[in-house]
Amino acid sequence: MDIEFNKREDQNKLKLSEINRLLSEIKKGGGEKKLQKLRDEGKMTARERIEYLLDKDSDSIEIGAFAGYEMYEEHGGCPSGGVVVVMGYVSGKQCLVVANDASVKAGAWFPITGKKNLRAQEIAMENKLPIIYLVDSAGVYLPMQDEIFPDKEHFGRIFRNNAKMSAMGIIQISAVMGSCVAGGAYLPIMSDEAMIVDKTGSIFLAGSYLVKAAIGESIDNETLGGATTHCSISGVTDYKAKDDQDALNRIKNIMKSIGGYEKAGFDRIESFPPKEKIDNIFGIIPVSRADQYDTLEIIKCLVDNSEFEEYKADYGKTIICATARIDGWSVGIVANQRKLVKSGKGEMQFGGVIYSDSADKATRFIANCNQRKIPLIFLQDVT
Repeated sequence: MDIEFNKREDQNKLKLSEINRLLSEIKKGGGEKKLQKLRDEGKMTARERIEYLLDKDSDSIEIGAFAGYEMYEEHGGCPSGGVVVVMGYVSGKQCLVVANDASVKAGAWFPITGKKNLRAQEIAMENKLPIIYLVDSAGVYLPMQDEIFPDKEHFGRIFRNNAKMSAMGIIQISAVMGSCVAGGAYLPIMSDEAMIVDKTGSIFLAGSYLVKAAIGESIDNETLGGATTHCSISGVTDYKAKDDQDALNRIKNIMKSIGGYEKAGFDRIESFPPKEKIDNIFGIIPVSRADQYDTLEIIKCLVDNSEFEEYKADYGKTIICATARIDGWSVGIVANQRKLVKSGKGEMQFGGVIYSDSADKATRFIANCNQRKIPLIFLQDVT
């Protein structure tokens, strides 16, 4: 290892440490006081609910944790977009869990909240994964309601996706664990199975104060849209849970009973660790965007046995295309080569620039991977 490698390693580890620090702050949602207030009300926080629901010691990954970062600061911010999305396993079944964070503006929907929910539904549809909604939301954030409804990719498309997923046979389960009002109140009834937590869950288009203002009738929220009303009278929900844990245990039982689904058909064999240490990546990537590096060295740190088969190695050199295995899975890799290269015609080509020959190569490679049912991994660093 040379001095330059060590400098890069130190700088990149500092950057990763800063990202992890920011992530820790984001995971606090609306702050410790608001999280404790939820606990005092007998509720679990959004992240506690997800942790309890997912199988212990199973693989999981959070999606879009930095959504909403440094956005809406004039409104107090929206950490993680006000909703936590995790892909993981419940009762041994892979699924997506979408949980409103009631510590962020009582779980109100900002424009980015809608986009993050739509992305979660898109992933569920593309991969035919069951999706679980843990609902605890005050509805649309009214000062920004003009930015939430109007477009095709906004709030209303969520309900279109509910219908599409139902037609596709994708299981949708809703647990109303707090407020579920206004437009969001359509979600549980459009799910395959819905449950509500007694005394803390409520579903209605408008709360008791608005009912009083509109028609002069005095009614409490529990009678208007509580667990007893929706389990015994309206039939909107299927099960009444006594508390958060009871609701989550019922979801686990439902997930135990669902059948299998058609898999993508990807190929996996026994996995082997890379021969090159993955931490070497810290020393390979330069601190300055102007400096060059060899992306092939990055790939060696990621793939099983550090072995890969490069496609059209002598053509379109500013994009690397290769097949390899990661954790035993057969994958195709498309990566920007960040060092200066010489084309077959003798021309010098700058790393990170997509030339016509590179684009042609990548297009053909992606088509080949599609034919072979090989998932793609993109390592992007374009100048």
